[in-house]
Amino acid sequence: MTQTIGILTSGGDTPGLNAAIRGVGKACQTHYGMHVIGFRDGFRGLMENRTMALDGDILSGILTLGGTILGTSRDKPHKMPVNGKVMDMTETIVANYHANQLDCLVCLGGGGTQKNALRLKQAGLNIVTLPKTIDNDVALTETTFGFDTALGIATDAIDRLHSTAHSHHRIIVVEIMGHRAGWLALGAGISGGADVILIPEIPYDVTSVADAIKARKRKGKPFSIVAVAEGALSQEEFAAQQVAAAKKKEKKPKEPEPELVYAERTLKLARQLELLTGLEARPTILGHLQRGGTPSAADRLLATRLGTAAADLIAAGQFGYMVAARGETSLPVPLDEVAGQVKIVPPDHPWVASARGVGTSFGD
Repeated sequence: MTQTIGILTSGGDTPGLNAAIRGVGKACQTHYGMHVIGFRDGFRGLMENRTMALDGDILSGILTLGGTILGTSRDKPHKMPVNGKVMDMTETIVANYHANQLDCLVCLGGGGTQKNALRLKQAGLNIVTLPKTIDNDVALTETTFGFDTALGIATDAIDRLHSTAHSHHRIIVVEIMGHRAGWLALGAGISGGADVILIPEIPYDVTSVADAIKARKRKGKPFSIVAVAEGALSQEEFAAQQVAAAKKKEKKPKEPEPELVYAERTLKLARQLELLTGLEARPTILGHLQRGGTPSAADRLLATRLGTAAADLIAAGQFGYMVAARGETSLPVPLDEVAGQVKIVPPDHPWVASARGVGTSFGD
């Protein structure tokens, strides 16, 4: 009997999603003779049973496309808004899985998707997942598809900002995505030659940041680029957050804060640096620009590799795994070990050491 495989994309859109859909779909069809369908708009589409065929014609030509042909959403199976109420729709999702006679559901997503996929596995479904996010913060995989493209976009932005910063003798504070992990800001900051890099893992002292900028000014460099991850906190903000968390006895990571909160922090930082250094400071928030556009060659390659590896797992009857990147190969990692974990930047990571080695300040 022909196996039927379902695919959905969940969470924020990421370059390389279509390449991964293509990798899973073509490998399942070409090598294993499986039937493949997609569910529109993430777990909501699965709950509402909104499907689309993923045959060869649909999968042709999508390798280079950004976004996802399936659409996406941040809806969670157990906390889904329905008719003005937040409801647990897990039973409906399980029923639709069986109604479509699925043998496996492949979920493409970041940390939240891994947790939601684990819940469906625990509900009795055959699940395989792939790690995607521009933040590169999914646990137990060396990298996620989408990261390389976003890294290139953020680096290009910093490159462009250098000329205006130099021309006007200004501080440019460029906010880069990453609310819990600083991989993107760190990588782009190093690649773009930022003078200061601020990431969530290393709380900063704004006076120390200002001192680094003033030191550059004394050396005849009256401009600076500050690459700041959206989740970066000053030492005072970090301490206040820890006190608040202790009072609430929070044991789990917080949900992402509204983007407005991040923007306010960046604007505040720019104002503080202007006052402390006497230089004009201009904030630039890259926002969703980092998610868009054609995926890089590296992301297309990674997404294709992981997608075909997922097809191999399904054919072997191995379910309940995320396909993790390991060098030029892949490794199935149990969802139980991935879900709820975040891959953060270790303070002694080689990237951090390299940045410090060329004189980059982390504000600490």
